[in-house]
Amino acid sequence: MSNRDIDSSSENVLSDWARAADGVDEAAEDLPAETVEEEESGAPAWGTADVRADVETEETDADEVSRAASVEVMEPEPVEEEPDAQAEPSPDDEGTPFPVELSHEHAAGELHIPDGYAVLEGVPEGGRRAVGVVVSRFNGGVTTRLLERAFEAFAAAGVRQEAITVMVVPGAFELPLAATALAKTRRFACIVALGCIIRGDTPHFDYVASEAASGLQLAALETGVPVSFGVLTLERVEQAEPRIEKGAEAVRSALEMADLFAHLRAAASH
Repeated sequence: MSNRDIDSSSENVLSDWARAADGVDEAAEDLPAETVEEEESGAPAWGTADVRADVETEETDADEVSRAASVEVMEPEPVEEEPDAQAEPSPDDEGTPFPVELSHEHAAGELHIPDGYAVLEGVPEGGRRAVGVVVSRFNGGVTTRLLERAFEAFAAAGVRQEAITVMVVPGAFELPLAATALAKTRRFACIVALGCIIRGDTPHFDYVASEAASGLQLAALETGVPVSFGVLTLERVEQAEPRIEKGAEAVRSALEMADLFAHLRAAASH
């Protein structure tokens, strides 16, 4: 190929490029200025993006609403709760105090002794016996009830009112000393100790309850006079009401021991 042919080819190529460029410029002149800038920069013209976003959002919301409307909402069926057989009634249900159940503190059954043995046994009878009662002033609302039941038990056993001596002490801790003092006079066939100790936030309860129990036992051992334990040891005051009968039980225990000792002395003298 000659140099002339190369030059003519180059001119043809250059002329084609020029005509293409002129075509682009002419097309750009026919478009608005904003569209031309959008095509050149690759970014949408002002206002066009917001319009498309709004349209797409409306279409999406419409689709979600239509789908939600087509789905049937299934509500759970109400479940009937079965009554709790172990649930205890509330105090407000019947307007009565909340019941406090007594625990089983002993085993059922009676003592059986085979025939052929010599048996000494007392009965809770008063007769003409003089008895002493030591009672705590502390927790007086409870100890008053214990004392009332004790008086009723004395009357039922045939103990006369003038045969009863009552000694009042400040608290349960003083019961053993008072019981010992009464027993040492040798005027009383038995002593009944009544008191009430309620557990608090400190170990005070443990010390007082322990010393009261051991002290009353020691009073009986030292003097030989029966001393019964009618002291309530409670976790809370609500437990006192169903245990007020302890006052009467202490009386029956003391009278039975006094009668037993009378039989023992009579048997020993023969």
